[in-house]
Amino acid sequence: MLKNITLGQYFPGSTFVHRLDPRTKLLIIVVYIVALFLVDKIAAYLPVIVFLALSVAISKIKPKVLVSGMKPLFIIIVITAIINLFFTSGEPIFKLWVISVTKEGVRAAIFMLLRISLLIMGTFMLTYTTAPMQLTDGLESLLGPLKKIKVPVHELAMMMSIALRFIPTLIEETDKIMNAQKARGADFETGGLLQKAKAMLPLLIPLFISAFRRADELATAMESRCYSGGDGRTKMKQLSYGSIDAIAGAAVIILLAAVILLNTFGV
Repeated sequence: MLKNITLGQYFPGSTFVHRLDPRTKLLIIVVYIVALFLVDKIAAYLPVIVFLALSVAISKIKPKVLVSGMKPLFIIIVITAIINLFFTSGEPIFKLWVISVTKEGVRAAIFMLLRISLLIMGTFMLTYTTAPMQLTDGLESLLGPLKKIKVPVHELAMMMSIALRFIPTLIEETDKIMNAQKARGADFETGGLLQKAKAMLPLLIPLFISAFRRADELATAMESRCYSGGDGRTKMKQLSYGSIDAIAGAAVIILLAAVILLNTFGV
């Protein structure tokens, strides 16, 4: 299951989506999330789904990669939907003892299921098509005005980039430790949820040791290359907006307008 977690992974490519300026991608994901949370009618989800489907098709990211990346979060999504289904007051459809299902609950469950799924997949698309260093540069550039009030923008962007970059590494390390312990007779798959959780505890110590070792190696590598933060630091590749960024920006504005219109006139 750990191999299915793809958050933080980057799939190199030269597609339209890959070639977008990272600042454009970050702004697009912000507008995408705003549009997603503005959805108030089921019809308004259609342009969001179409926008995401087109992004996946153009970027040539395989849909099964997105679906497999969702699997580890499936339980959380289902639990959230169930909570909305059974604990939303309104006109009851049927009632069994103290448990009742309402029309409003069904609507809220469907909305929450779609909203969380589309939100996660949209976020995955950002990391799939943008290299960690590009994300760092884009985030630092967008947050640049905060430097005037002494906010350590470069350091914050670097920490976020390193955290994203280390997610696949730590997942791979966890998988190796699990396989090593399975070879010694450990059982991670049988028993109930509590037993499985207890079986995972022996993974924590070697995983923490590995994480601290990798962090120390990274710090040593950065120091040996005379890294001293963002002051006076130059970049080999300068960010620049192009015509494709204007097209992508227009597309996400159309998405936002479509959601607002369907919220107003849709069903």
